[in-house]
Amino acid sequence: MFCKASLVTVALALMAVASPLQDTGVAVPFAKRSSLTNADGTFNHEKAILSTIQTKNKHRANLINLEKNVGRHAFKEGAEIKPLAAVPASLSKRQKEALTDEDEDTEWAGTISIGTPAQKFLIDFDTGSSDLWIPSSSCKSSTCSSKKKYTASSSSTGTKKSGSFSIQYGDGSTVSGPVYTDSVTVAGVTVTKQYFSPVTTLSSSFADDPIDGLLGLAYPAISNLGQNPFFNTAVSQDAVSKGSFGFKLASTGSELYIGGTNSKLYTGSIETHPVDTSTGFWQITGAKAYVGSTVANSGFETIIDSGTTIMYGPPSAIKTFYSKVSGSAVYDSENGYYSFPCKSAPSVSFSWGGKKWAITADNFSLGETSTGSGKCVGALAGQDIGLGSNVWLLGDSFMKNVYTAFSFDDDTVGFATLA
Repeated sequence: MFCKASLVTVALALMAVASPLQDTGVAVPFAKRSSLTNADGTFNHEKAILSTIQTKNKHRANLINLEKNVGRHAFKEGAEIKPLAAVPASLSKRQKEALTDEDEDTEWAGTISIGTPAQKFLIDFDTGSSDLWIPSSSCKSSTCSSKKKYTASSSSTGTKKSGSFSIQYGDGSTVSGPVYTDSVTVAGVTVTKQYFSPVTTLSSSFADDPIDGLLGLAYPAISNLGQNPFFNTAVSQDAVSKGSFGFKLASTGSELYIGGTNSKLYTGSIETHPVDTSTGFWQITGAKAYVGSTVANSGFETIIDSGTTIMYGPPSAIKTFYSKVSGSAVYDSENGYYSFPCKSAPSVSFSWGGKKWAITADNFSLGETSTGSGKCVGALAGQDIGLGSNVWLLGDSFMKNVYTAFSFDDDTVGFATLA
């Protein structure tokens, strides 16, 4: 989710309304997030481990919030709040050294503004969480020194609320702070009295990351603040004409489209699937995973998460999946990574009862195990993240292949073919 990145300039743009039926919203264009592949085409194993740790801890926090807001009865079978995943001691020093070298990395980020007058922030948009936080002017740590910071006293519309906000990270650090409400604007869509946290402590995980904060786009049930996320507030205040938004995550032309879908970015119709709203995630049931024309796995649930770099499934299910991949082998048993012959990449696709949505060979490969090995690491790993014994997590490695539409109006996730 929080890969270290070089600064990417992104701008907000209002899109012309091309169709009253679909193109009724506004767009946040943003730049491509790289894969876990080094510049020489090899797999960045250390970075992948850190990414997995961050994913585990993000969803650990989500489950804690779900239990607090809804109750443990909302947990899927096999779901449990795991212990905090920690950065291995062998990586902690190298992590600090490596961050400055990852200049090719970018994130799905765009600029938003908070307060009156507007204070601008570079934000990572995440369909796998539900809170908005940015650094506070009261944050004096070195991690905050390079960030844009929210000054509450400078906003005539800001109000301090009771309570606090906190997320733990595997390096022992936290993101935490007080709770405020203020006006928030994303691509011209403005809401008032939006709950968020101007954090006063910021995890060292963000030290070399260009983003200032994060805006969650999942359901209120997993909000640490226990309040409506930004987009739900926009719907309730009629700030958008439709309670839906669309993502295109690709090498060029990536954007978040707020208040509808951008039909210029996809062809044909959007195939929609109902969301199991009990979990707070964009979670759809009845999935099948294919290797070629063979069904490798069926009947599982999938969370669609723009804040996760690759794809994860329960270890036993992923072992079954790779048993259908010719020439595959375990690459890292502890972290659930498998390899396959680079020259014969598997044809991987997912289906929810309709079309088979394919993952390109480029998007399924995280790079060679080593230069010239001829073996590539797959972008689907076996991990027990705690979300449930039959739940898979599909991140960017899946989303980069499709146009994805998320709708609160009818509680669906939909997919369409990229234009």
